[in-house]
Amino acid sequence: MSENALAWPPLPYAAWRATALTLQLWTQIVGKIRLALTPWVNHSWQVPLYVTARGLTTSPIPFKTEIFDVEFDFNSHRLVVHGSGGAEKTIPLEPQAVAVFYGRLMDALRQIGISVRIDEHPSEMLNPVRFSEDYTHASYDATATHTFWQVLVQVDRIFKRFRSGFLGKVSPVHFFWGSFDLAVTRFSGRRAPPHPGGVPGLPDGVAREAYSHEVSSAGFWPGSDLLPQPVFYSYAYPEPAGFRNQQVPPDAYFDARLGEFILPYEAVRASADPEAALLEFLTATYTAAADSGHWERQALECPLGVPGRVRSI
Repeated sequence: MSENALAWPPLPYAAWRATALTLQLWTQIVGKIRLALTPWVNHSWQVPLYVTARGLTTSPIPFKTEIFDVEFDFNSHRLVVHGSGGAEKTIPLEPQAVAVFYGRLMDALRQIGISVRIDEHPSEMLNPVRFSEDYTHASYDATATHTFWQVLVQVDRIFKRFRSGFLGKVSPVHFFWGSFDLAVTRFSGRRAPPHPGGVPGLPDGVAREAYSHEVSSAGFWPGSDLLPQPVFYSYAYPEPAGFRNQQVPPDAYFDARLGEFILPYEAVRASADPEAALLEFLTATYTAAADSGHWERQALECPLGVPGRVRSI
C-alpha cells in the first residue's frame, strides 16, 4: 500500500454515520464544558477543540486557581481528564448512549473537585435532544473513529502550513464541535455587515459576533445527511460579487445550496500529491475571495513558512 493511501484512508460517511453523530454529540458535551468556564474570545475562539498526537483536546481550561483539560484519545479509545493538581480520570470510549457518556463525564469531573453546569441542548443540530435524555445515539466504531482522526492529522498539518502564509489576522486551526469540522479563517481587516442569523441551534448573537469582520474561511467536514461525503469547503462572508465564478481547481465546484466551494475528500486522496492538491484548493479559493472582495493582498500575504527559517522582511 502506498504512503498516500496509508496517510489518506477512505472515510465513507454512510459506513460510520451512526458513530459520527454520536461522536459529534460527545464532543459537544466536552466543548460546552470549555465554553462554560473559559472567558470569551473573539469569534468564539475559546470553544473549539484541537488536534493532538492522540486525538482531540480542549487545551487548558481554567477552574478557580487551577486548570484542567479533557482529551479524546482515539489511539487507546478513552476520554482522559487531567487536573493541574495531579488528578486524572478516564472514561472508556465504547458504544454507550450520549446520556451515559454525559453522566460519566460529569461524575468524573465532580470526583476531582470540578463543578460545572452546561446547556444540555445540542448546538447546530436539527431536532436536538438534551444530552441527559439522549439514549438514541449510542454508537462507537473504534476503527472508523481512528480513521477519522488520521484524516484530521493530515488536514491539520496542511491547514497550519497554509495559515503560515498570511500576515493579517488569522484564526488558529481548530475543530468546531457545533458544526463538527476543522477550520482555519483569514480576515481582511474590515468590518462586515451584520450576519442575518438563523443558523439552527446557534443563537443569532453568536453568529453575528463570529462574522463581525470579513472572512475567507476554509475547512474539512466529514459529512452529514445534508452532504453525505467528506469534503473540503471554502466560503467568503460577506460573499463578494463574482466570488462564485472565480477559477478553482478542476475537481472543485461551487455549491449554490451551501454557498461554498467544495472539493471532495476522495479527489484529494486519489490525487498523486494530496498535500499539493489541498493547498491548491485553499489558495485558489482564498484568492477568489480576496480578489473579488478587493482585499489589500500585498499587505496581508507572505510566503508559506519554512521550519527553522526566519521570515524575510
